Amino acid sequence: MSIFPPYPLRDGIVRLCKSDADIAAYIHPRIDEVINQLEKYIAEIVLFNPIYGLVSYKEQDELIIRHILDSLAPLGILIRALQEFSAAPQFIADVGSGAGLPGIPLAIALPDAKWTLIEKMQRRADFLLNVTALLKLHQVSVEPSPVENTEGFRFDMICFRAFQPLSSELLNHVSRLLKKGGIIAAYKGKAEKIQQELSRIKNVPAEYRAIRYTVPFMDEERHIMLGKKYGH
Repeated sequence: MSIFPPYPLRDGIVRLCKSDADIAAYIHPRIDEVINQLEKYIAEIVLFNPIYGLVSYKEQDELIIRHILDSLAPLGILIRALQEFSAAPQFIADVGSGAGLPGIPLAIALPDAKWTLIEKMQRRADFLLNVTALLKLHQVSVEPSPVENTEGFRFDMICFRAFQPLSSELLNHVSRLLKKGGIIAAYKGKAEKIQQELSRIKNVPAEYRAIRYTVPFMDEERHIMLGKKYGH
């Protein structure tokens, strides 16, 4: 039984499935399971946010729309980017994961991929360990370290959301954790702001393109910025 009213979570998930065939292929056959897991996850954020300061929101609908649905809205874009890179099982990281956004909603939607949530703050890493155990997300691991100190990984894709402004330093730290041809996926807002950030970046071994996506019930400009690593 659902612990939340259907609006806006279920309606938002249904809208995403209707808007993108790849999202529908992964979510629609197991939509009740996906919504049930997302509801449990939301409940944990609501419970622990006053203690850990996980994410900013005023009301539960805002949490669902601005954070959960926003994390899932570019799912189809990410699926197609991964399919271009490799047909094998993917290894994906969420850098600066915080409350697990976008990593946990994406891991719920893509349970066959292997996920690593990289989070330097120990209290937030502890939250991630607890919530992944509660949701039985056995394909998700937590790496409690700054991205610049993270070693021993080579990912197919690295995503981050509300983490840091784009910079040469950040993208170089992220790029060294990618396989050759691997993908950086940065959640961003206005195209103008993306161009401003990219204009300050030099000597980064990747090229980037911004793809606009739509979040149900949100009237704001949102983009996913995709970059592909070249070299070793």
